Amino acid sequence: MVFDESFVRAARLQEFSAQERMGDHTRAVRRRPGLHRTLSRQLLILVVLIAVAFGTAIYMGLRSPYQPPAVKRPEPLRMTVTPLAPTGRVPGSRSVPDLYAHSPAAELRVGARGINLPPARRTSHFSDSQVMAALVTAKDYLVESALDPDVLAGGSPREVRLLIDPEQYAQFDQSFARPEADGRHAATGWLVRFDPARTALADERVRTEGTLRIVETDKNTLEVTSDHTFVYALRGAENAASAKGADDEQARASLFTVRRELHFRFDRDDLRMHRAEVLTSTTQAGPLACAAESASHLRPLLAGQKAKAGGPAGTDPYATGGATPLCGSLAASAQPSLSAS
Repeated sequence: MVFDESFVRAARLQEFSAQERMGDHTRAVRRRPGLHRTLSRQLLILVVLIAVAFGTAIYMGLRSPYQPPAVKRPEPLRMTVTPLAPTGRVPGSRSVPDLYAHSPAAELRVGARGINLPPARRTSHFSDSQVMAALVTAKDYLVESALDPDVLAGGSPREVRLLIDPEQYAQFDQSFARPEADGRHAATGWLVRFDPARTALADERVRTEGTLRIVETDKNTLEVTSDHTFVYALRGAENAASAKGADDEQARASLFTVRRELHFRFDRDDLRMHRAEVLTSTTQAGPLACAAESASHLRPLLAGQKAKAGGPAGTDPYATGGATPLCGSLAASAQPSLSAS
């Protein structure tokens, strides 16, 4: 019989060699250790090593100082809209350039050219391009919310909505569906818009001036603060197409001034998606009557009009959930230096 090598190697019994048999062996063969025992021992060691490696990986993962950043949920926008009442009649003129020339707005730039971007310098955790992305998004929000003629005339705020964090959509939509002066849901806290039934733009070239400041608040967040003054030339809606006559007060144009301070926050997703979380909005606008409702639209006092005596609507200290109404006085120096005639 002939046995191949694999058969011989697998044999459970092994014959002693001739040299070994010369010794004092009573048996001619010896038993070899079973192969399955060797394999079982190796398999057990392998399982133990894998378990140790897996456990070490889990431990190091839990102890690692480089944990992913905690996601900050966007906060509701906090807003304040303060009417500024004139001390006398609102100055007006049939010539819009004449109005601007005799007012503090004479030196302001027209439209988006008045919203200048500061140099985009890298921060500790954000590149030059990311800083620029935050500044550009903030500027786009200002342009869409305060310079777009359709938005100013009470049109769709869709373009403004696209620039905010989706987590703020519900608050934004409620502000336009059911505007309230509660510090959370005023449409005029998100943007500038006038009551189209009463007011129209006499000139779409809005004058503006202001600043943008950017700062890194932590390794995952940039914040931008804007502070701008916008000046609008307005007429009564029924006389917007043309001036009817020198004696018609509504045919004359007047200036309306809005000071807006906005605070934006950007995480890395916001920078990538060209959107912002709007944290706070502070608006001062005039000439307005203190008692006028300003949550849904701004209702300016036009040329020749004056504010009624008295302050803002009464405040009930027992009522909860609403914001305390505020009202200021519009300085005469902020208005064109024209005679009322």
